[in-house]
Amino acid sequence: MLRTLRPVLLCLAVAAPAVVVRLTHVELAPGLALLLFGAGVVAASFVLAWAAEAAEVDISGGLAIAVLAVIAVLPEYAVDLYFAYTAGSRPEYVQFAAANMTGSNRLLLGVGWSVVVIIALAVARRRTGRSVRALVLDPAYRVEIGFLALASLLALVVPASGQIPLVLGLVLLGVFVFYLVRVAAGGDDEEPDLVGPAARIGVLPTRSRRVVVISMFVVAAGVILLSAEPFAEALVASGQALGIDQFLLVQWLAPLASEAPELIVAVIFALRGKGGAALGLLISAKVNQWTLLVGSLPVAYLAGGGSTSLHLDARQVEEFSLTIAQTLMGIAVLMTLRFPRWTAWTLLALFAVQFVVPGTHGRLVLTAVYAVLAAAALVVNRRGVLPALAAPFRRRPEEPSTLEEHREPELAGTR
Repeated sequence: MLRTLRPVLLCLAVAAPAVVVRLTHVELAPGLALLLFGAGVVAASFVLAWAAEAAEVDISGGLAIAVLAVIAVLPEYAVDLYFAYTAGSRPEYVQFAAANMTGSNRLLLGVGWSVVVIIALAVARRRTGRSVRALVLDPAYRVEIGFLALASLLALVVPASGQIPLVLGLVLLGVFVFYLVRVAAGGDDEEPDLVGPAARIGVLPTRSRRVVVISMFVVAAGVILLSAEPFAEALVASGQALGIDQFLLVQWLAPLASEAPELIVAVIFALRGKGGAALGLLISAKVNQWTLLVGSLPVAYLAGGGSTSLHLDARQVEEFSLTIAQTLMGIAVLMTLRFPRWTAWTLLALFAVQFVVPGTHGRLVLTAVYAVLAAAALVVNRRGVLPALAAPFRRRPEEPSTLEEHREPELAGTR
């Protein structure tokens, strides 16, 4: 048992100093606090990810993927909701809530989706000895794609109105609940494919496994709850102390810390030839971000003393517009369940370009580029639009169709 839990215990040892400092109220310099509490968040994130994966043994397939995606991004939610809650009494924190959400969202698609597809196709080429041009998803993933499209279209209210209304938040939370019900009803009984520490925990006797998994959830969640506030404050203070744009620091450093385990798990799946499962996990995480996370922001803002609408400034509206445009391009590409290699490289390149051309002009140009590419992809993949949009409301599992028949070599990915 000790050998099985060694990676977990190592992560908890890394997180322990953050817990001790928080409970003893020791004051640290911003840079040191950022390092200490950031390490606590990352370490606890790994424990959460392993626990969520191991829990797949006791949860149905479709629901397991959704639950794993939710739990894996809990650290990000804790930080973002802290910013939104604090903004209720300190309006200057509104920008940080928007920064963390848009940064994590674009990182997940621009880097996560792209890297997973590139790796999966490279692994397929090495194994088969022939070039594979696209990753093809199982038709069951149309449910996730349909929900992501629905949530993204609803989110257009944000840049159009310059705010995140409470009503929109409640609607998005309702969509998230419907999504969980839908994937639970459509779940399968396939044996989960676990990797690393999660695989060793998954083969423990049933009673021991459940005790270990629940304990990991509780302890990791406790560490994240204790670390989220000081980590968020250290981000802001460090930006001020170092003369770095606080918005950019919150937008990119916090997501890198909180989403590292999720991205690593997806990459491991891709390296093992499970490209479909890897991409499916990240698509589910995107659904969670556009429903649970965005929907929770105005609720947290109201709970913190704010009004019934989270008002955004011009820069935040631009960031939301850019994030939605990128998401719509990703959805448009996946309408026929194919993710070509060239698309992965394009998304990765566009993600990198935003750091070369920062500022309002750069954001507006990139938004237009994403929108044009999304429109072109929708035209090319128009046969898949109606099946994808209808998938969340279908009662019966969808059967494979001619949309999955292709002339060029491709890599099929299933749940």
